[in-house]
Amino acid sequence: MVMGTEQSIAAGKAARRRAPLESHREFAPAPDRDPVGLLLSQAETRVPELVAVRHGRMLVSPFAFFRGAALPMAADLATTQDSGLRVQLCGDAHLANFGVFGSPERRLVFDVNDFDETLPGPFEWDVKRLVASLVVAGRDNRFAVAGTSRVALAAAARYRKAMRQFAAASTLSVWYSHLDVEDAIARFKLQLKKSQVRKSEELAAKLRTRDSTQAVAKLTTVVGGQREIVSNPPLIVPLEELAAGTSYDMLRSLVSDYTATLPPDRQHLLGRFRLTRVARKVVGVGSVGTQAWILLMEAEDDDPLLLQAKQAQPSVLAAYAGASQYDHQGERVVAGQRLMQAASDIFLGWQRTTDPGGYTDYYVRQLRDWKYSAPIERMGPEQLSDYGELCAWTLARAHARTGDRFAIDAYLGGSDKFDQAVAGFATAYAEQTERDHAALADAVASGRVQAERGV
Repeated sequence: MVMGTEQSIAAGKAARRRAPLESHREFAPAPDRDPVGLLLSQAETRVPELVAVRHGRMLVSPFAFFRGAALPMAADLATTQDSGLRVQLCGDAHLANFGVFGSPERRLVFDVNDFDETLPGPFEWDVKRLVASLVVAGRDNRFAVAGTSRVALAAAARYRKAMRQFAAASTLSVWYSHLDVEDAIARFKLQLKKSQVRKSEELAAKLRTRDSTQAVAKLTTVVGGQREIVSNPPLIVPLEELAAGTSYDMLRSLVSDYTATLPPDRQHLLGRFRLTRVARKVVGVGSVGTQAWILLMEAEDDDPLLLQAKQAQPSVLAAYAGASQYDHQGERVVAGQRLMQAASDIFLGWQRTTDPGGYTDYYVRQLRDWKYSAPIERMGPEQLSDYGELCAWTLARAHARTGDRFAIDAYLGGSDKFDQAVAGFATAYAEQTERDHAALADAVASGRVQAERGV
């Protein structure tokens, strides 16, 4: 039942009495806390030979560790104050999981772009993970303490103020709101320096080339008249080079059956293509070791298409925020993405494959469609602050779409108490992340954890 505005406001104020704004500053690590143990528990369901690659990538820096440590943070967030105001969470809302990609209308939009951990839960869990990621990144980039604090405060304030704006807007306005990159460039031309406008327009033009066609050119080659996926082990390994266990028949069935989860027009479009080649691909940091396949789709006298089928496991939030309503983990990811994103990939769908050992859930999307992530490691304080505010606005819009925006706005209020509290939490959690990163390095040195660096 949808509550009226007055009821929602009352619920938000009641939540503030239950979980005061200042309480979001608190972070007290549990005495038996073992982040390395939690990471090792995830290895049990991953491709064995890729687990060391995941750990090696997490060793690169505290921020790289943070990216892969969604499960330890979920366990930590479960020990903090809970507002009780639930939304569809991204579940892994660090700043590297936002970026630019192409909408179905062929516009460049900025949005959340990773939903492996999506699940309903307390809105502040996403906010705390986002702001903590900014502080970890700022410390990695050697910002002064004051500069990092300003970045954190700016992001938390942007989330709060954006939620107030969405609370004042109509439901349809909230649903249709999005951040269109090209519109933003045009809107701010008068305020930007000519050099900034030129760089923004050049970036937009470059992003339009980062589509599936470019991915085909980069990842495939033609041998004897047949297009092949280029082998680059362990990052990309054609199916023919893998040990027995996965077959083209299984993956053809995956593609054929997944098509039924698309709208009829997309089914018709995809029906023009057939699966010709497959390769396993290593993706991201936290996702390394899950099954991820590049699917080369070809049509008669047409450009090839690259899809990605990625394994979907239960969200890291499930043990702390409650199990998903979806039995199929791929459907969970797709449903969450469609709820939170302003525009989703036209080929986004899900499917389950069966094998002698059980089943594997997947979601499927285009491998690349104008996708771009910002170079966080090269950002200065001002750039990181601006980028953090973009992420915070985007997160607030997603939460306003999926939760009670009136209650959340009433809970946050007009002061900066929430901003200060979350920034304080983020600083404490960044310090904890650095200790956890060191603990992983110690575990590798002792032989408890295997790590393969530089991959």
